[in-house]
Amino acid sequence: MIALPAAYGIAPYDDRQGPLVVLEGVSGIGKTTLTKLLARRLDGTSLHTLPVPHSAWSAQANEHMRALPQFAFYLSGLLHAADRIRAALPMGAVVADRYTSSVTACHAAVHGIAPDDVAALIHPFRPYLAVPDHTFYLHGSPQVLRERLSTKRDIKQDDTDLFDIPGRLKQLVENFETVAAGDPTATVLHTDGRSPDQLADTILTILEADRA
Repeated sequence: MIALPAAYGIAPYDDRQGPLVVLEGVSGIGKTTLTKLLARRLDGTSLHTLPVPHSAWSAQANEHMRALPQFAFYLSGLLHAADRIRAALPMGAVVADRYTSSVTACHAAVHGIAPDDVAALIHPFRPYLAVPDHTFYLHGSPQVLRERLSTKRDIKQDDTDLFDIPGRLKQLVENFETVAAGDPTATVLHTDGRSPDQLADTILTILEADRA
């Protein structure tokens, strides 16, 4: 990270008391449900990237900003999420619904940019970002994803764009695969035919193995 004034430094925090677990994947794949379930079972904290207040502004940013200022907005939200994560880790596990990989994969898909180019823009700020212990990339078939979205109550623009914009879902899946391939914390989980509890069991087994 470039040299910055002390005011921009990483906020001090005590030793972490649990893992940082991140769930990634396209909209509607089940990240939010699984995030809440894992946080309960780990007696930890759940967090969404983008967190408040950025979550309330994202629709306006997507509608009114061109690619570079829109990226800066999402980078700001990512850095804010990192602060929130570091503040919560001394109290226990943190489960994040999206993190750096989503900013990379989604921004690249929306603007026709290579994921590596987005990652290069993020790179100078990497030391500021809390590093996950595990990042689980949730993958499902388009047919099952469409079925899940049909029953989702809080449909957002990101959800409808998956099937309304030609090639969007395919590009997002490819981008997440590219990001996961270069992520040393990555584990790919296939979700078709598996309940949230079954997926949580698999993740908790992996986390338990770390403690052994």
